Amino acid sequence: MSVTWNPWHGCRRVSEGCRNCYVYRIDGEHGKSGGEIRLNADFLLPLREGKQGWKVEPGETVYTCFSSDFLLEEADPWRADAWRMMRIRQDLHFVFFTKRIERLGGLLPSDWGEGYDNVTVGCTCENQEMADRRLPVFLELPLRCRAVVCEPLLGAIDLGPYLNSRRIAEVLAGGESGEGARVCDFEWVIALRNACAAHGVRFSYHQTGALLRRDGRIYHIPRASQHDQAKRAGLDLC
Repeated sequence: MSVTWNPWHGCRRVSEGCRNCYVYRIDGEHGKSGGEIRLNADFLLPLREGKQGWKVEPGETVYTCFSSDFLLEEADPWRADAWRMMRIRQDLHFVFFTKRIERLGGLLPSDWGEGYDNVTVGCTCENQEMADRRLPVFLELPLRCRAVVCEPLLGAIDLGPYLNSRRIAEVLAGGESGEGARVCDFEWVIALRNACAAHGVRFSYHQTGALLRRDGRIYHIPRASQHDQAKRAGLDLC
């Protein structure tokens, strides 16, 4: 089971993968700016109690900060409390993805050690440039659980040199959705999957994206079908 926890909302673009960010798109539909960064009403969600105990039940996976970036500079005053909630709720597994991995080393809590057992950090790499910039930093950080997120996948990425480290547990891949989505080539996905298979790393093809190129043809895939079509490709490695 899983839940989503967005302690704060809003972000700023930092690389090419941010160009069509869904946070900006959703905020725009409500007449707001995606750069409007604010605390959410659910900031204390992990610590809220219901009639039967914790509102978020033990054993849940908590997808964290998916309407922002956990390492966003403007969130620095709030992050210590978020770390504290993760530490208190050792019975939950928290997952967050970031395009600001270079900031993490200076923002870890004092008792982090080699990492909290219940926190997975995902480093987003949308193309080879970002992989080569971010992953060397990512691999040197003290983390128990690491994932590489190639979404939106904007080009071919050779992850082999990084998977050799045996410190990456999982790779997730997916195309880009929404208005102005850029094409994702199925061969890029296959190459990532094959690299993971060669190194014994889990792989998940999360979604096709809105425009998928396969065998030289571009397919326009409705948003509602993008996840299911990716799963039907049968590429996942558990």
